[in-house]
Amino acid sequence: MRLGARLATSVALVLGLLALTGQAAQAAYYNTYTDIADTPNTSCCTGVQGFAAGSTYLYSVKNHTNVDDVSVIYRVNKTTGERVLMTNGTNGGTTNTWLGHGNDMTIVDIDAQHHLFVVTMKENGPQLVRLRYDGTTYYHAGSYQIRLNGAAFAPSGINRVSVSGTTITFLFKSGRTIYNGSLPLRASSGTVDLTKAFDLQVEGALVNGAPVADLGTFLTQGIFYDAAKKVLYYPLTKDNRSIVLVYRNVSPTTTGTAPAATDLSFRITSSAYSELFEIEGVGISDGKLYFNTNRASETAAADGVHVFNGYVA
Repeated sequence: MRLGARLATSVALVLGLLALTGQAAQAAYYNTYTDIADTPNTSCCTGVQGFAAGSTYLYSVKNHTNVDDVSVIYRVNKTTGERVLMTNGTNGGTTNTWLGHGNDMTIVDIDAQHHLFVVTMKENGPQLVRLRYDGTTYYHAGSYQIRLNGAAFAPSGINRVSVSGTTITFLFKSGRTIYNGSLPLRASSGTVDLTKAFDLQVEGALVNGAPVADLGTFLTQGIFYDAAKKVLYYPLTKDNRSIVLVYRNVSPTTTGTAPAATDLSFRITSSAYSELFEIEGVGISDGKLYFNTNRASETAAADGVHVFNGYVA
């Protein structure tokens, strides 16, 4: 047999085997995770909210559920699992009254100092708060009004896009819609005027290669945007089910409706936490996808921070 014919036969055999085993059409799907640390209730703070992943540490907000008057922030070492309840360096103690619902946050370095920008979801008062942090202590460093078409607007998601010598640009999220917004780099107050960028496809999105019948009824949570790769991660939750959809090739200039990736998805359906398994926020560090949760079984709450097994961004 000639070399060309032999090669063609070998390729055909391999493709036939892949078709038989289903590997050729199999989507990348991740449905297991590893716990890194618990984030227990403290004071009156029982509800897990915003999340951000840094190079070494993972940050998670817990607030006074359904009241939104007091919050705490946990810092967790992503490698060792060491957990610290961070200190409020402005007022003392470990709680603060600035973050409202604290639904999502993003890390921004300004003049070599670390900052967290947190969306409060307040209809009145600041809709965005900036915290400067050093080690395990944070300080109030700024409050901002967010406006859409001139009216107060309270987005539920935020992620940094870029930082220049003068400006920070963000993507904000409300429901299924993504907005653009920016701030002067060193401003401690002011207004963020939003403009609509694009919508996110939810109904019909494929999870492990198939649509989820009731996905349109899931709650939306925070977002994470990988600006270098132009990929957005979007968690949705319902009871003990959490799904993360992925949107590729999106940027501040994208318009219309962004389709969800058909070949990459994440889902946790928890039997261990049958009452509640809510992914609140996600973030990538060193290529791994980390997240925080509200988790509850019939007997106990077990909130924490975790990482999806096997995924490399």
